[in-house]
Amino acid sequence: MPVLGLGGFFFRARDPGALRDWYREVLGVGNGCGADAEGQTHDWCWSPAPGPLVFEPFAADSDYFKADRAYMLNLRVSELDALLADLRARGVSIETRAEWDDQGIGRFARLHDPEGNPIELWEPPTPARADRVPQAL
Repeated sequence: MPVLGLGGFFFRARDPGALRDWYREVLGVGNGCGADAEGQTHDWCWSPAPGPLVFEPFAADSDYFKADRAYMLNLRVSELDALLADLRARGVSIETRAEWDDQGIGRFARLHDPEGNPIELWEPPTPARADRVPQAL
């Protein structure tokens, strides 16, 4: 297969600069975040840590996230509790539910960016196993 992986995530925003800054400052996501295999950062690229990535279309009538949104961004995280404490200290509204968590799949929390786009935080079980990932609803 010539496809090697996800090369980017592009979406529309009312204020792209402000939203780009929010993702970088609040979640550490976006251009200039993370380091590549040589330990270098790049202003034009985000180098996330290696690990599983779920690519799954959902049914048009799924209630997994709001129907007025075409996507939900799922971010793989570590130290979910510390991240949630930091987000709450920044005034970010977080939703967690015990029924979302599964020992074999991991723990989850949800929030929305300043433009209302849904974000799911996923802390896989340790060690992260690519064969145990969330299934589409």
